[in-house]
Amino acid sequence: MNKQRQIKVEEVAAIKEKVGSAIVTILADYRGLNVAEMTELRRKLRAAGVEIRVVKNTLTRRAARELGLEGLEPFLEGPTAAAFSPTDPVIPAKILTEVMRTSKTFQIKGGVLQGRVIGEEGIKALADLPSREQLLARVVGGFQAPLAGLVNVLAGNIRNLAYVIEAIRKQKEAAA
Repeated sequence: MNKQRQIKVEEVAAIKEKVGSAIVTILADYRGLNVAEMTELRRKLRAAGVEIRVVKNTLTRRAARELGLEGLEPFLEGPTAAAFSPTDPVIPAKILTEVMRTSKTFQIKGGVLQGRVIGEEGIKALADLPSREQLLARVVGGFQAPLAGLVNVLAGNIRNLAYVIEAIRKQKEAAA
């Protein structure tokens, strides 16, 4: 096997492994971003635990076919950058959507969410969801609210008992 072919086979395997292990893979057209903007985007994504790579469309098509992902081909036109998130699907969608809002030419194409191909609207809907941390805080708050209510109810009975005892003490003091 010649060296070029071996490099391509390895690249397809790398893309296949990244897409297969990521919770979300977002494909974007990065045209129009200068080096400073691309570096800033990479920094933001890296801080969130997301890897972004420029990928070749033909190799990505081959990897998608090997993974059995139908419908990804229309998103693989023009320059393509792929953001792979192994943990949180919302954070990269939020970051890339924000870049799309501020840049005139950066465009989200679509992606793969847990083995399903989704379009640009799906990525935007994902960006509108609260982050994992916000959802966990809501769940904890949901567990905490009934407990706090129970503590208030129990404390109210004890408080009322203390008021009654105080009233009885004042009544006996006044009678004596």
